[in-house]
Amino acid sequence: MQSSPPSPGALSRRTMPAGGATEAVGAVGAVDAPVSPAAEHRAEALVFRDVRPFGAKRATDLVVVDGRISAGPAPRGAKVVEGGGRIALPSLVDAHVHPDKTTWGGSWVSRKPASGIADHVAQDVELFRSQRRSVAERAYGLMSHAVARGTRAMRAHADVAPAYGLEGAEGVAEARERLRHALDVQIVAFPQHGVVRTPGTAALLERAAREGLVDMIGGIDPIGFDRALDEQLDLVFGIADRHGVGVDIHLHDRGETGLKALRGIIDRTRALSLAGKVTVSHVFCLPGLPDRELGSVAADLGEQDIALTTVAPSDSLVLPIARLREHGVRVGLGSDGVRDSWSPFGNADMLHRAHVLGWVTDVRLDDELAECHRVAAHGGADVMGLPHADLEPGAPADFVLVRGECLPQVVVDVPRRDVVVHGGAVVARDGEFLDRSRRRPVPTGTGG
Repeated sequence: MQSSPPSPGALSRRTMPAGGATEAVGAVGAVDAPVSPAAEHRAEALVFRDVRPFGAKRATDLVVVDGRISAGPAPRGAKVVEGGGRIALPSLVDAHVHPDKTTWGGSWVSRKPASGIADHVAQDVELFRSQRRSVAERAYGLMSHAVARGTRAMRAHADVAPAYGLEGAEGVAEARERLRHALDVQIVAFPQHGVVRTPGTAALLERAAREGLVDMIGGIDPIGFDRALDEQLDLVFGIADRHGVGVDIHLHDRGETGLKALRGIIDRTRALSLAGKVTVSHVFCLPGLPDRELGSVAADLGEQDIALTTVAPSDSLVLPIARLREHGVRVGLGSDGVRDSWSPFGNADMLHRAHVLGWVTDVRLDDELAECHRVAAHGGADVMGLPHADLEPGAPADFVLVRGECLPQVVVDVPRRDVVVHGGAVVARDGEFLDRSRRRPVPTGTGG
């Protein structure tokens, strides 16, 4: 299996470790000594000894040079990390998450009844104003926890609205900077309150793109929530086109309403030559479509290289991933909201989300369980334009070491990630993130 080449514009920040001694899996803290920005791209070497890629029967060594898997022998002086027969698996990608909203790590929040998006939006604002911790602090706590669970990259949606200004996007950007050695992040300016129905939002989206704060401009249910299909899509796509950023639109509308909005997205992608730069999230209008109609829509999506994401919320709302892939549609998996005003659930653990994907789709066979992991690993990478971390020579050295028998069993049992490697550096061990500034593990408690 060949690793995918890096896509133009793909976000990737790498920091290499320094050292020269053998380390056991339980004592790799010395790998994480602080590295100055000037030294971030210096060639370094690590050998992960006695590991089983994808659960292979026979153990081998993974050699990492300059942040990538190497086919050659270990260079002299390479640091050795003992794997102890653990399974090596690609790190995962969270293609859709809202770290700005989270209460992760804080006190428990009692949620109130809500009957629709408008109620949730109002409760978002109330919760935001009640938080003593900044967006940056809360987002950092959740994102570092995700790293400790084996996430290598995420697309983070941050609310942009007059109620917050750009504080959500700025907070996530600050957390991204602190985690640049451990996590690749794309930020979406997400107009949760609507683009048209909430005056002032469009100007904030424009500013976020103009100032280079975000990588993508979002949208939300142009018909069902904003009630302004053409006006919203024209605004969102216009901003993206003017500033050279991507588009990622939440589409919860079902039936013909959702399909009409999806067709509008396809038409504008074609008209503005934005193929490969547009994503639609959730897309609840696609599951349950007759096969012929699904095939027709999928063909249009594939032709314009429009990516989709799902959070596998239920058997009736998860995207028909296999059918979409037949038409070349990139589909990623995400964790969505985590301990926010919308729901007390969520944990930003993408291996658990792969487990959920298998659960809601009622899979049984080993190949089906392995496919759930593939969607969480490579599907999200495809959506974000990142190379596959497939453990092949030349691939990014982004992987986890876990105890287990085989990949299907790992998806079912969701074991602790004993070691997490990003760009060849050990960034978490024993389920805890290694903060480079503190040089010690960071507790990843839940709360919220």
